[in-house]
Amino acid sequence: MSDGPAAPRRPGEPWGGVRPFSIKTKLGALVVISVLITTGLLMIAVQTKTELRFITVFSMIATLLITQFVAHSLTSPLDEMNAVARSISHGDYSRRVQENRRDELGDLAQTINRMADDLEAQERERKELVANVSHELRTPIAGLRAVLENIVDGFTEADPETMRTALKQTERLGRLVETLLDLSRLDNGVVPLRRRRFEVWPYLSGVLKEANMVASARAGIASGSGSHTRTDVHLHLDVSPPELTAHADPERIHQVVANLIDNAVKHSPAHGRVTVKARRGTAPESLELEVLDEGPGIPRSEWHRVFERFNRGSVNRPHGPGSDGGTGLGLAIARWAVDLHGGRIGVAESERGCRILVTLPGLSSLPS
Repeated sequence: MSDGPAAPRRPGEPWGGVRPFSIKTKLGALVVISVLITTGLLMIAVQTKTELRFITVFSMIATLLITQFVAHSLTSPLDEMNAVARSISHGDYSRRVQENRRDELGDLAQTINRMADDLEAQERERKELVANVSHELRTPIAGLRAVLENIVDGFTEADPETMRTALKQTERLGRLVETLLDLSRLDNGVVPLRRRRFEVWPYLSGVLKEANMVASARAGIASGSGSHTRTDVHLHLDVSPPELTAHADPERIHQVVANLIDNAVKHSPAHGRVTVKARRGTAPESLELEVLDEGPGIPRSEWHRVFERFNRGSVNRPHGPGSDGGTGLGLAIARWAVDLHGGRIGVAESERGCRILVTLPGLSSLPS
């Protein structure tokens, strides 16, 4: 053990390895007290010439009373934990165990409560996923069905413009399915990285061009979803030096940049500006990316929740004009892709709007 000051105890952790009121201590105290009572009564019996059988009876009664008291203090919380665990097994995650003990049972109570919190959060995420996916699927399916019904009923000709509208609805469905597949990869753990060296400027230019194309494609389905076109947001690329190169998995980095741009565009004001910056990192072939928007920004108290699944923000207008709300998975997927590279992603200080900073380690993360 270190000689420095002890670190503050976190819930569920042992009390520094020594519990002043541990079960072992209580049982040891029970044995000591029982011996002292018996010894004391024997001494009284010797001095008062009391018959030994009376002393034995009194000693047994006193020992049984103390044992009953200690046993009740140990079994009562176990009964409560059993009732809470039974409720959890039946799907009721609202009950909690009282955490008023400083022994092993207190640690067990904290563990059960933390487990209940985690299960409750997972159940909430599951319900949110079903609700979000149902909402996202409903709009393109309804639009596609309307287009096809009009063609079948003869109200609309199957001309290129009509089929282009149907194609846009299908592409939106494809994007949602791809998002769900990314979520599945995230849950399943390790995904192989295909790292290679690439030039940053042409690569990011392609990502921004694709983002503009996606925004234009969404314009055709905006009226059917209650959303508006986000082609009013200007995307700006700033790469320095122009010949900058990086070593990473381009497909995964595409996920990161595309999701960050999509999130920035959603939160941008009308005719706003989203800037993507790329700079050389400290290590060979490392890369530092920034995505800045001119939206309302993110409160510092929410910075730690930005990359959680299904988190859509808590500002008054969490989505700018033209936003369809999304599934709340984009930033979680971006963090997953960065973590695969051994990099870092987070919200950084910004005078205006939101600034997301991504650091990729480059060649320094590769095994020697």
